[in-house]
Amino acid sequence: MKINWGTAIVLVFIGFISFILFFVVKMNTDKKFEHDLVTEDYYKQELAFQQEINAEKNGNELKNNITVIKTVKGLLVVFPKDKDFTEISGSISLYRPSNKKLDFQIPITLQNSEILVPKNQLIEGRWNISVNWQYETTSYLFKESFTY
Repeated sequence: MKINWGTAIVLVFIGFISFILFFVVKMNTDKKFEHDLVTEDYYKQELAFQQEINAEKNGNELKNNITVIKTVKGLLVVFPKDKDFTEISGSISLYRPSNKKLDFQIPITLQNSEILVPKNQLIEGRWNISVNWQYETTSYLFKESFTY
């Protein structure tokens, strides 16, 4: 059987379309390729964006802001020493851009001016930390990206 140019071009197109469809179906059905890049309550967070901007501005105006230190035991979040730690409240959110199942939030309960995020809760890779805290009546926000 002899294949002419027209038949060969049609076969190449059918092969290419089959190849693309195979990868589209594979990427949509395989669980290891699931990557969510935004949070579930995206629109709700957008409504409170101005408050977030003000809190971040308050945090940037501090003489001593929060510092995040990687240690053997985990991630150490150190609050400013010039603030009374008993008056600090809020939460620490750790966001994993590559897998939303690893995201978690810790309420701030301080025994001294620092809090430790245990090593067993952190997997190697890129993380975004967001510390939303209040001291007296002022809200502060600290954001940073790091690789653990």
